[in-house]
Amino acid sequence: MPGPLVEPVDVPTWLRGLVGIAGELDHSTFTRFTPPSDGDVRDAAVLVLFGEDDSNGAGPEPDVLLLRRADEMPSHPGQVAFPGGGADDGDTGPVDTALREAVEETGLDPDGVLPVALLPQLYVPVSGFAVTPVLAHWERPSAVHAVDPGETSAVARVRLADLADPANRFVVRREEGGWQGPAFVVDGLFVWGFTAGLLSVLLSLGGWEREWDTTDVRPLRRALADHGERL
Repeated sequence: MPGPLVEPVDVPTWLRGLVGIAGELDHSTFTRFTPPSDGDVRDAAVLVLFGEDDSNGAGPEPDVLLLRRADEMPSHPGQVAFPGGGADDGDTGPVDTALREAVEETGLDPDGVLPVALLPQLYVPVSGFAVTPVLAHWERPSAVHAVDPGETSAVARVRLADLADPANRFVVRREEGGWQGPAFVVDGLFVWGFTAGLLSVLLSLGGWEREWDTTDVRPLRRALADHGERL
């Protein structure tokens, strides 16, 4: 069930609002898609891992862990994503799935990660997954890297302030079918699709969003080409 896994007072002040409202949200907050009535979906989970980066000497700044999938991957090649993936039979639930996948993909130390809330399952039609986002706080950050270059080409901690910067945001539109959604370009990463949509809502719910130009709509194929990506 979606909702907090800890008391809001157990997380940093900047994260308390998001943890506190987790139980009040449903899938419609994030997506218009619902799972098919026949239930033919596979469970999955992603780790939305918030930390605090103080490497610039200006004090801790909230950030989130992202990765870029390898170009050789058969599905979603080159796309930026949260660590995560499909549930295995041995997983005890979405927290277990998200942490296991994050360790496999980024090499993080799970002992330093505090899961703080579950969001509603979100259906992703293109993959057939019902994805549970697991919000977590990186209490004791560890080194991360692309564990398997055949699956992951890069791992990065991205500042929430950079994601919220209006200069780094626009909308992409798929020419076929008319789908459109938010996108980000930050730290050399082009973020779109499910990941960008989830990030966009979380920025708003967490109180980190800044006003940005939602009328800046760019064709997806052109945006991908501009940033060396492919559909």
